[in-house]
Amino acid sequence: MLEVRVGQHSHAGRQPTNQDFHGAATPTGVARQTKGVAIALADGIGSSAVSQIASAAAVRGFLEDYYGTSEAWTVRRSAQCVLQAINSWLHAQTQRGDGRFDKDRGYVCTFSALVFKGRQAHLLHVGDTRVYRVHATALEQLSDDHRVRLAEGETYLGRALGVGPHIEIDYACWDTEVGETYLLATDGAYEYLDATAVQAALATQGDDLQAAAEALVAAALARGADDNLTVQLARVMQLPQAEPYRLHSQREGLALPPALAAGAQFEGYALVRELYASARSQVFLALDQASGRQLVLKLPSTDLRDNPDYLDRFVLEEWVARRVDSPHVVKAAPQDRARQHVFVAMEYVEGHTLAQWMTDHPAPPLDAVRRIVGQIASGLQALHRKEMLHQDLRPENLMIDAQGTVKLIDLASAHVAGLAEGAGNDRATEMLGSLQYTAPEYFTGDGGSPASDLFSLGVITFQMLTGQLPYGLAVTRVRHPRDLHRLQLVPLRSLRPDLPPWLEAVLRKALQPRPLRRQEALSEFMHDLHHPGPQFQQHRRPPLLERHPVAFWRTLALLFAASTALLLVLR
Repeated sequence: MLEVRVGQHSHAGRQPTNQDFHGAATPTGVARQTKGVAIALADGIGSSAVSQIASAAAVRGFLEDYYGTSEAWTVRRSAQCVLQAINSWLHAQTQRGDGRFDKDRGYVCTFSALVFKGRQAHLLHVGDTRVYRVHATALEQLSDDHRVRLAEGETYLGRALGVGPHIEIDYACWDTEVGETYLLATDGAYEYLDATAVQAALATQGDDLQAAAEALVAAALARGADDNLTVQLARVMQLPQAEPYRLHSQREGLALPPALAAGAQFEGYALVRELYASARSQVFLALDQASGRQLVLKLPSTDLRDNPDYLDRFVLEEWVARRVDSPHVVKAAPQDRARQHVFVAMEYVEGHTLAQWMTDHPAPPLDAVRRIVGQIASGLQALHRKEMLHQDLRPENLMIDAQGTVKLIDLASAHVAGLAEGAGNDRATEMLGSLQYTAPEYFTGDGGSPASDLFSLGVITFQMLTGQLPYGLAVTRVRHPRDLHRLQLVPLRSLRPDLPPWLEAVLRKALQPRPLRRQEALSEFMHDLHHPGPQFQQHRRPPLLERHPVAFWRTLALLFAASTALLLVLR
């Protein structure tokens, strides 16, 4: 379990008002695991009579709102979204008067924060407050001063919260170690402190960081500090194991279900019929006896019940579904009563899979495919906004109901950035989905991204139109980046000559082996499918390197060998 000890102290110094503000949040339980421990301080600019309001609003707002952001988000996204909102509010307060902005009289402050989550520390910073790592004989400054220096030796604050409608926040992240101590301070304190003073205070006060912070403020005052002074100390006392946050809290205290069959009564549900069974789970259509709703119940495999990784993955599906709101992502069933067993309850989507749809429509019109692909993309976008990847996009995991609505199901393979963060390896590198729909970057070990889900959607789009996979099974044989050159895309119009030529170019881009060469976002892919730009309308054949990469490199090698032989003869 993560444990961080904090001490902090602030003093007005010789000023009538203390325009500094500081705070720390040390939650317990799940909040500490998903969000971590946060400490923050802000320094209002001295020329403004209201900057102390700005610094208090910044620290309080950050420490309150950060913990209200999605558990699925990373620290960086959560913190920066909160700080952008705080910045907009501060800037708006200044403009409420005559509409003009004067930072010297406005709601402006500097800001620094450290968030400890898992085995990592995250720095958020703007302005000239400072964050240090404390060493035996030195203070290592981790933040940059956003001060602009003029030729005459004068300086002014180049960046701060509230200065403009938008703000650039510095961010850094690193692995921490037990025993590391960090110092956060405003300029009224750090300008009068050095490593010797800090080490003396720590040595005198021992583990009492509160007393050490007070001692450092007193030392700065004794050395002539005349501005507001704030010092915060944070020491890493304990770190969790080097693994992602487990969802054991979702199943803690729950028993594993017994063997069940259709007709059984279980936790207030009547099991109507078995929908699916595999080595990993058993799926039933069930009737909620209290509400009369039809639901889908998933029960964990009896063979894997001793595998904590499997059980965490199992309960992840419902966890994800409760945090994503989209008509194109399966919803979790209402949880209106306590559970005694580990199981997953999801909405029942009455309809058929996309795999069945493709069987029924072997050569569908382009408009029908676009309608389905657009809905799949909307579901993926809802996941991506929460910093989640589906990672198992395939026709069997897409349901089409009686109204034609497409829903993504089976979320147990999802990668959630906010849960994976803090383990020292946050990348989505596990190959959890069907290999023939998985993007090449998983096979090379580079890890997934939203572009990987786009690749999978491109594969499905190609398969819907043609009944075939764009690369056959060649992608599953990729092991090294050099293998990407051997991937040869099946020409779309060789299978469907009735389709427009530009469509092949659009899909070729979405199916590029290298993710940076694909469309930048799902929205761009959908736009290209409906409104192809001139780059797709040129009706030119792709270069030999794209059409026949093996032939290209063989030809190049032969030309090189021939030129080498010719040079030897000419000698």
